[in-house]
Amino acid sequence: MTARIARRTAAKTRIAAVGAIAVAGTMLLTACGDQTKSNDAGGSATAKTGATASTGTLTPAEMLPEEIRSKGVIRVGSDIAYPPVEFKDKSGETVGIDPDLAAALGKELGVEFKFENGTFDTLITGLRSKRYDIAMSAMTDTKERQNGIDPETQKKVGEGVDFIDYFTAGVSLYTKKGDDQGIKTWADLCGKKIVVQRNTVSHDLAKAESKKCPDGKKIAMEPFDNDLEAQTRLRSGGADAGSSDFPVAAYAVKTSGGGNDFQLVGDQVEAAPYGIAVAKGNDELTQAIKAAMDAIIKSGEYDKVIAKWGVEAGAVTEARINGGS
Repeated sequence: MTARIARRTAAKTRIAAVGAIAVAGTMLLTACGDQTKSNDAGGSATAKTGATASTGTLTPAEMLPEEIRSKGVIRVGSDIAYPPVEFKDKSGETVGIDPDLAAALGKELGVEFKFENGTFDTLITGLRSKRYDIAMSAMTDTKERQNGIDPETQKKVGEGVDFIDYFTAGVSLYTKKGDDQGIKTWADLCGKKIVVQRNTVSHDLAKAESKKCPDGKKIAMEPFDNDLEAQTRLRSGGADAGSSDFPVAAYAVKTSGGGNDFQLVGDQVEAAPYGIAVAKGNDELTQAIKAAMDAIIKSGEYDKVIAKWGVEAGAVTEARINGGS
């Protein structure tokens, strides 16, 4: 995810920390505006039911497209290897922040959110091909993703997506415990090697920082399909540092090797919203999920999930459509 995320332009990201993670770091709260307007936050999602829903005459469940209501299932594309946001527990069950929020949304919408595992960099194409109805995978809401733009080349590579923003997170650096290699900031990575998850905000940031390094001291990058593989590489001494969304990095620091494998270095950067991605043109689904998210925020179910995983610093007070930059 941080961020899986990649998750923003070369300077932006995906995230959340697990309960009782005593790690210093400051998260920004997502700014919330008037969400009752049809073109919320400059986004393109303008459901025909949006105006009616804002008056309270339709429930979130009634706002769902008939096709999804009749099936009773929302297919969720997710990279389920990003603890604590989504991961498999010892029994093989999919758990984490996103699955818990999805369960609460499902009760509000009267449907089941069925998680399907996939690599992060294929989730948006999965939406375009209609393999998934939504993607929920600690994905950072960025203008590039909204518009189908490759963050590195700035060229259009496909149809964009709409986001329902539901959390805020930044990106962190971590190293082997007791061996920070003098790394305190991203600028300190020049001449060093970093491991990241492929096509995440962390990956984009590494590319951007490497361009600033002097010749002969560029940042060596080794990207992996998932964050756990990157952690394994760093743990074995195959790199100088790793990077991922703050909650994920903090969780790794707390749990890997009983807390003896890694340490966070420096402050988190590029705080940005996580969004639930929906393919363009599915405005009714977008607005229904937004209404459901607002409902669980208002009822307190959202806060229960956030508190369970100890990620209160990233909580929002209202869902927002396409609020990323």
